Amino acid sequence: MTINASSGGPFARILSIASAVPSRVVDNAEMCTYIDSSDEWIQQRTGIVERRWVAEGEDAESLAMDAATKAIERAGLTASDIDAVIVSTVSHFKQTPGLAPKLAAKLGTDGAAAFDISAACAGFCYGIAMGESLVRSGAAKKALVIGVETLSKLTDLHDRTTAFLFADGAGAAVIGASDTNGIGPVVWGSDGEQSGVIDQNVDLLESGRTGVPAVLTMEGQAVFRWATGFIADAARRTLAVSGVDATELDVFAPHQANNRITDSMLRHLKLPSTVKVARTIKTMGNNSAASIPIALDSMLASGEAKSGDKALIIGFGAGLVYAGQVIELP
Repeated sequence: MTINASSGGPFARILSIASAVPSRVVDNAEMCTYIDSSDEWIQQRTGIVERRWVAEGEDAESLAMDAATKAIERAGLTASDIDAVIVSTVSHFKQTPGLAPKLAAKLGTDGAAAFDISAACAGFCYGIAMGESLVRSGAAKKALVIGVETLSKLTDLHDRTTAFLFADGAGAAVIGASDTNGIGPVVWGSDGEQSGVIDQNVDLLESGRTGVPAVLTMEGQAVFRWATGFIADAARRTLAVSGVDATELDVFAPHQANNRITDSMLRHLKLPSTVKVARTIKTMGNNSAASIPIALDSMLASGEAKSGDKALIIGFGAGLVYAGQVIELP
């Protein structure tokens, strides 16, 4: 007797994208009350003018619910249509239970499979790869992928090397079967030899932040070298395996880590000037797993990008881990 195999659609695509950002706007002037810096220095180093932090009554769960609800509605679905929920986050401050099962229940899914992943700033792209595989295998008909972070709660406000970077937000995408392919092969991997480059300091006795596991630390120059070299090559390989030439690309939405990194990647990839480039770091800061869906939602809402555009997305961060795909925008 043979065992039956899963069977799904031949292809998958992203049906919708949505995002949610906190209400509190923290500009560089306020940031400079916490660290010895200046608006000019922060903008020159990162491109950031302001970032979003959660205010009273806002948290990772509320942001994720907002983004997920909008994504489901935009896909023309109800929560009961969702049978897999994948949440990427490093700022849900419990090892267990995960955030995904809570969200699956609050959204009103019919007991959807639900789990968290920890892939930092590459987490949304990891989730897209997993959701696409679930749909194509038949393990899920509709998969909801959420990237959500409240990095302000992990930030040492007096660390001049990181305090101005990190921000909060959520983004969500619904993936379903399709007659034509809308999600290219994933290019992903890790470099655990550099795991200490982005880390957490577990000694919080001086900060007094009870309930938070650790503050983030980062060796900025090491991350910059890795992102502008190895990750730029990974982005080029992503285009190659997708069968999409740089001249056929409409949108480039890398993880919003630093405008200088984005500029370096553009030079490396030699993308034509017609390609629209995500720059939401200017007003949103670095939202880790949420940065790519926030950027895509913003570009779609403004008309800078449109449905059917081919977009190269690539995330990279703590681990060190990375992942990228070419997708067709919903």
